[in-house]
Amino acid sequence: MANPTAAMLVIGDEILSGRTRDSNMHFLAGELTRHGIRLMEARVVADDPAAIIAAVNALRTAHDNLFTSGGIGPTHDDITADAIAAAFGVGISHRADAMALLQAHYDRAGLEFNDARKRMARIPDGATLIDNPVSTAPGFTLGNVHVMAGVPKIFEAMVASVMPQLTGGAPLLSQSLRVERGEGEIAAEFGALAAAFPDLSMGSYPFIQNGAHGTNLVIRGTDAGRIDAAMTQLAALFK
Repeated sequence: MANPTAAMLVIGDEILSGRTRDSNMHFLAGELTRHGIRLMEARVVADDPAAIIAAVNALRTAHDNLFTSGGIGPTHDDITADAIAAAFGVGISHRADAMALLQAHYDRAGLEFNDARKRMARIPDGATLIDNPVSTAPGFTLGNVHVMAGVPKIFEAMVASVMPQLTGGAPLLSQSLRVERGEGEIAAEFGALAAAFPDLSMGSYPFIQNGAHGTNLVIRGTDAGRIDAAMTQLAALFK
C-alpha cells in the first residue's frame, strides 16, 4: 500500500516579499518523513482570498493531507480562516471553546481580551481545534486540511499536536554517498542504477567545494534491504 501524501500551503505577503524567510516547510517535511507521509507539493500564496481558496481546493483534493501556515492572527490581513470556510462552503463564527481558551489566557496575562484578539477564536463550522501550547490561540482541522500559525515555534508545536492523529505509512528511509565528481560524469551509471531499482527514489545533488565539483547521491525508499542493495551497487560504481 502506498504511503499517504501531503501538501503544504504557505500563506503570506511577507514570505513573497522576502521580508520573512520560511522555515516551516523544512520542519514539516522532516516530521512527515518520519511519520511515513510523503510531502509531494508546496505552494506559497499572497494574502488574497481568491488565491488561498483556489490553492486549498486544488491541494486538498490532490493529497491525503494539506497543511497551511500563516494568516490566523489578530490583524485585518489574517484571512486564512475565512478563506478555508469559503473553500469548504461553511460558515465561520467565534467558537465558544476557542473563546474560553483565549479568555483564560489573557486573564492570566492581565491583558484585555479585545476584539482583535477575539478574531483568533473565529473557527469554521465543523472544524476541530489544534492545540497551541505556546500562545494558546488554536489552529484547526477541517476535513483533511490542518490550519496552523506561521510563527515557527507555534507551527512546530501545532504539528506535534496533529501528527499522532494522522495515518502514516512505512517510515521513509534514505542513504547517501558523496562522490567527488560532477553530475555529468556520473549521470549515465546513476540513471541505469535508478532504472534497476524502480521501487526506490534516487536523486543527485551537486555541490562545489574549494573550487571542485562533487555530487551527493541519495537513495530513498521504505524497504531498508532494497536500499542497502542499491547502495552496495552504487558504492561499487564510484569507489
